[in-house]
Amino acid sequence: MFERFHNLKINIARTPATPRDSAKLMVLNRAAKTIEHKIFRDIPSYFKPGDCLIINDTKVFPAKLFAKKPTGGKVEVLLVRPLQNPSEWTALMRDFKPGMELIFDDGLKATAQSVTGNNEVILKFNSDDVLSYANARGLMPLPQYIEKARKHDGMTAAIETDKERYQTVYARHEGSIAAPTAGFHFTPELLKKIEDGGVSVVRITLHVGWGTFKPLKTAPEKHQMLPELAEISAGTAAQINAARAAGKRVFSVGTTSTRTLESFTENGKTAAGQKWTDLFIYPGYKFKAIDALITNFHFPDSTPLCMAVAFADEDFIYKAYSEAVANNYRFYSFGDSMLIL
Repeated sequence: MFERFHNLKINIARTPATPRDSAKLMVLNRAAKTIEHKIFRDIPSYFKPGDCLIINDTKVFPAKLFAKKPTGGKVEVLLVRPLQNPSEWTALMRDFKPGMELIFDDGLKATAQSVTGNNEVILKFNSDDVLSYANARGLMPLPQYIEKARKHDGMTAAIETDKERYQTVYARHEGSIAAPTAGFHFTPELLKKIEDGGVSVVRITLHVGWGTFKPLKTAPEKHQMLPELAEISAGTAAQINAARAAGKRVFSVGTTSTRTLESFTENGKTAAGQKWTDLFIYPGYKFKAIDALITNFHFPDSTPLCMAVAFADEDFIYKAYSEAVANNYRFYSFGDSMLIL
């Protein structure tokens, strides 16, 4: 899908913009079909008093762990999510056999039990506090293309500062194995400036799993998103509904915030609650909840690009991506930003 996007000679961001709000910002106006080139710190000028800005406050945890087999062989383990029993987790592993024992540092051990329908391995640990171990010993689960690009540049694939920079400044609820990257460019000062302009900045939570970045290998209508846990509080729902009732706009930061809002909104009303959502937004989808989307520049054949195209039309997005290449924008997770109005 989106074959022509594969032919663009893009600049992949290996490291985040410093400071965060110095990233480039491309502003697309869907009605006028115009494109502006700005800096992310210019974004407050696009809001009006009464508008609502939705941010995803999930927090990435250091989910990449390393273990050894009893024979001494090394195994890389990517934790995905805990199950009802706190000593059991699902994980992604390249090398798996039922009954395999994994030996971690500090006396932590696990036994590989079975594989789920999503190809996740169920691990049974000898501890109920695996998350504390991950926070002490784990690495941030950076996208593989960043690790490969860094190695190509002679850099170490794992940089300690990633624990701070592969994270939004408003991250609060631990549970994601990938960051909601559209929020990387906000700083506390920039958010305050937006709020001081009369904008409601409200939080939702969607814990990002690996399914968000699972590439499309079929037609979109046949692609199955993996469920992710999402939550909207009663206060947040009330603020969104009040803004909408007053004729104000809802700005969504990222595809994860958008999927959450769209999953909880029917007939012009956003509900509060918690649920697993597998909503996949692709061209032809009718948006119910948002008026503007803040997002990054995405991979071809990715679900985030499908959403951007659904929101703004493929030809317009392709034109924007082509201009981004011509103006040396940086792409993907640590890359530059796009505001679609």
